[in-house]
Amino acid sequence: MTARLLSFPLILVLAGMAALLMFLPAIDALMRDDTSVARPFFYCGILGLALMLVIGLAMSGPNRRAASDTQNLFSLLLAYAFLPFYLAIPFYEGVGNTTFLNAWFEMVSSFTTTGATLFGAPGRIADSLHLWRALVGWGGGLLLWISASAVLAPLSLGGFEVTARAEPGQDDTLQGRFERANPARRLAQATATLGPVYIGLTGALWIILMIGGERAFVALVHAMSTMATSGISSIGGVQNGAAGFAGEFAIFLFLFFALSRLTFSSDTITTARAGVIHDPEFRLGMILITGVPLVLFLRHWIAAFDVDEIENLGLALRSLWGGLFTALSFLSTTGFQSADWQAARDWSGLGTPGLILLGLSLVGGGVATTAGGVKLLRVYALYLHGRREVERLVHPSSVGRDTGLGRRIRRQGAYIAWIFFMLFAMSLTVVAALLALFGQGFESALILAISGLSTTGPLVQTASDVPIRLIELSAGAKIVFAGAMVLGRLETLALIALLNPAFWRD
Repeated sequence: MTARLLSFPLILVLAGMAALLMFLPAIDALMRDDTSVARPFFYCGILGLALMLVIGLAMSGPNRRAASDTQNLFSLLLAYAFLPFYLAIPFYEGVGNTTFLNAWFEMVSSFTTTGATLFGAPGRIADSLHLWRALVGWGGGLLLWISASAVLAPLSLGGFEVTARAEPGQDDTLQGRFERANPARRLAQATATLGPVYIGLTGALWIILMIGGERAFVALVHAMSTMATSGISSIGGVQNGAAGFAGEFAIFLFLFFALSRLTFSSDTITTARAGVIHDPEFRLGMILITGVPLVLFLRHWIAAFDVDEIENLGLALRSLWGGLFTALSFLSTTGFQSADWQAARDWSGLGTPGLILLGLSLVGGGVATTAGGVKLLRVYALYLHGRREVERLVHPSSVGRDTGLGRRIRRQGAYIAWIFFMLFAMSLTVVAALLALFGQGFESALILAISGLSTTGPLVQTASDVPIRLIELSAGAKIVFAGAMVLGRLETLALIALLNPAFWRD
């Protein structure tokens, strides 16, 4: 049944799933006696399901060809480009006092797991609408988990282009045998395997946060936002929650799922040896989330602050924890801040270390996870290349060899990673220039461009001294920012691949 359903175009299936999800905020609003919010979600869900059913019946038939990998990739592009219009209809009707452009922007931000919001003020919108934002982001995260192995990996995109499995004759993993299956069957297998894991992890974190003292609704929103790395919150962030340190520590542990796909699945192998401890992405991520907080922590003594260290032992521990949590959160492109982040800033003497957060978000998390950014595997490929070039400077006649951690990087992996970096830099330049054209200053345009391309929405609130008010952006700036989110989530290489005529040949 699942394989039969997924044999239809992916955009049609995603629209049907979006229609089903609309009933959840409708039920929530109905339980709160808020019929003005419940009605649009219920009506849009019913109409959406009816429309998808009619289109599905019209497309069904014994001679219909199943969608190919290229068509599934094109469906992903259509989903990110057009599905937010459908998702925004009930949100627009539920808010009531906003424009449809703002509602569409909010849905693009949620679906791409960016989390930049126009409705961050407490009490601005009803809790049921916050639930819808979190659900859309959570569904976008699940789509990334599934599409990574079922759509992007077979096409050697999304970070897999730098691995040895993307090189002809080098695919010696189980993924090679998995790829020969029908695309619809791959989607069905990935959904059946990863769907329960994703739902189970979200439920486990929800329960843990409630045990920590968080309100059930807030705990659910934060659990879904953590797994999707969307950073969506109904109370302005985890620092305003009631769970305190226990809740932050639970979220901290679950954010590790954004550093490496091997933390939750082995369907796409990017390491030479099994186990997450041997994954170069996970190791590089651990170096970053421990090195950055230590630099901030040690800067306290480098700057020679005149304080009583014994009396400030508690402040020192708080600052260290605040740096650890926030570093992992922005590296995973989630964007949650620790309640002790202010203590970490005061301890280090840096008023607004926005450049550090921008850098962590640009690096991003692991390949085939919900994290955005450049991805750790590409950074690691460039590191290996740089190390080899230094060795050749010292020993010009030396012969390079692949060590254990580098065997899954293809021979041209660094070259392809560098191409992606250049495309990312060009995209950053174009987006920043367009935002400047629509009235943004240099600093705000740069922050908005990095926030959109790395899908780290909370950067607009934390990367500068004065938070950027997205609601005050012009219509053109909002459209450019939304386009940057889609480009950052789908990646430039995938768009270029879709423009290649040879890519569409049977």
